[in-house]
Amino acid sequence: MKKRNKKDSPGIFTRAVHSGEGRRKYADSLITPIVQTSTFVFHDTKDIHDYTSKKKVRFEYGRYGNPTQRAVEMKLAELEGAEDCQLFSSGMIAITTTLLALLSKGQQIIITNDLYKKTLQFCKDELPRFGISCSIVRVGDYQELEETINDRTTLIFTESPTNPYLYVLDLKKLALISGKAGIILLLDSTLATPFNQRPLEFGVDLVIHSATKYLGGHNDILAGVVLGSEKLISKIRELHKTLGGMIDPQCCYLLLRGLKTFPLRMERHNRNGEQVAAFLENHAKVKRVYYPGLKTHPQHRLAKEQMDGFGGVVSFEIKGGLRAANRFLNRLRLCYIAPSFGGVETLIVHPASVTYYDLSRRERLEMGIKDELLRLAVGIEDPEDIISDLKQALEVS
Repeated sequence: MKKRNKKDSPGIFTRAVHSGEGRRKYADSLITPIVQTSTFVFHDTKDIHDYTSKKKVRFEYGRYGNPTQRAVEMKLAELEGAEDCQLFSSGMIAITTTLLALLSKGQQIIITNDLYKKTLQFCKDELPRFGISCSIVRVGDYQELEETINDRTTLIFTESPTNPYLYVLDLKKLALISGKAGIILLLDSTLATPFNQRPLEFGVDLVIHSATKYLGGHNDILAGVVLGSEKLISKIRELHKTLGGMIDPQCCYLLLRGLKTFPLRMERHNRNGEQVAAFLENHAKVKRVYYPGLKTHPQHRLAKEQMDGFGGVVSFEIKGGLRAANRFLNRLRLCYIAPSFGGVETLIVHPASVTYYDLSRRERLEMGIKDELLRLAVGIEDPEDIISDLKQALEVS
């Protein structure tokens, strides 16, 4: 699955529908079938030899791969512009397996301070148990990043845009720093998706997505994916075969189906996100809005340069603190209170009381999680209806 020349590559809508799936399928089916089996049969001993000697590409056991799974991986690789792809049963197992595959005892990883909470916890608390040190730098502080690199540094891991503040990092600058030092650059691009941002084109080595979010798009699956060069992905795949975390064929089918409408949904998420962000920015009861598509966003110019759209996640601070946030949430009628994003339904979450509830207020504030912060995941409903719901809830907050 080598990256295609852009001139020869079909558009992203065409790739979303057709890539990764052969024109002729089992029983002349139009749709790629769900291969619901845990093991695969060898026809004879020659079949075994051809497989083990790599003369023949086929499947052996469900933990090592499945035809439905492989169709999804090939489609995702085409969408991201990657040589290869490995699918997992969740975004977190994609992250943990990738890091354990690429890091060894005595090495160092550098991460930014506003990575997803569970990613931070794994890097800070679990990797040191394997003799891997973790250094945390401020997001966007490229000088601190360069100064933290030493001869043990093997990998830099960050996200862009970040969650929940949607900070946008300069991917070219990051790639220049990592390339100069000869270390791997890993980026979580879940919030952007390959519709809005393709980090590999900027020199990033590996891209991770929680496919649970925009790629699946319907809040009905858990999945994760890592994409990049064949060399790096093959190393990750070998450890994945040992650790497990295999995604099941039914889930693969649902993800494959979701990907066919992925670009259509992203167009709508982008458009709705911009309209909702503009409404919130101009509302008297909203203190501040975080959305890369707004001119007031600190990295707006950078976001316009390296992104084709800004997604449907809009974070904002409501005036009146925690009490106002609770009143607002309890008044919502269309938007669901739920801790995810990327699906067709509009969801909203109060990070301080859901994602970071197990931390003290002081610890939350040190991480930048304020009582008045809300993260809105704008769905694909009519934007007027989303705004109407937000407006009526804000009026009594």
